[in-house]
Amino acid sequence: MELGMNLDFSQIVPSMPYILKGIGVTIQIVLASAILGFVLGVILSLCKISRNKPLQWFADAYTSVFRGTPLVLQLLLIYFGLPQLLGFDIAPFPAAVAAFGLNSAAYISEIIRAGILAVDKGQREAALALGIPYRRMMGQIILPQALKNILPALMNEFITLTKESAIVTVIGALDIMRRAYIVGGEKFAYLEPLIFAGLIYYVMVMGLTLLGKAVERRMRKGD
Repeated sequence: MELGMNLDFSQIVPSMPYILKGIGVTIQIVLASAILGFVLGVILSLCKISRNKPLQWFADAYTSVFRGTPLVLQLLLIYFGLPQLLGFDIAPFPAAVAAFGLNSAAYISEIIRAGILAVDKGQREAALALGIPYRRMMGQIILPQALKNILPALMNEFITLTKESAIVTVIGALDIMRRAYIVGGEKFAYLEPLIFAGLIYYVMVMGLTLLGKAVERRMRKGD
């Protein structure tokens, strides 16, 4: 298929399956990072609303650092910098998961913190008055309600993470972008494979967006 402006997608048709295999790598990185980010985000959010000042300071400092520096810098520090301290190399996949997970945790912690604070204070006071332990109160009463309210925001963070995952190409992970770049080098034509990669990301993001809207509609019906 040949278009104007010297675009010829027929030359990359044999390489399309190779680029499409990068979807699996991208999904694995995004899912692992999302799980790590969510778990750390919950912990950080609880630290932020804690009465323990050192925990508050640590959580705020963590969020400030990871939100105040570029994600690509954090990725490069983990992939290239940590081996200098540890004395052994880190593979692209765990380096990407660590960087994306730690970065995502900073944003998720703010989302969850806002969700917790949005829950009626009366429920917390009633639980404490009934003698319900703090952990049980947060785990069974406050957090479930908070998560229900912030699910759309969490879905948006997941979508953002999916798009930002493309920067793993700088450390050689064979994701969609890296494979498109390799095909471009082999064919001496980068525009077509990069456009194809962009289409893949667009379809993935639109799919996640529709999924998020469906979940949101279902939640509203459940209210």
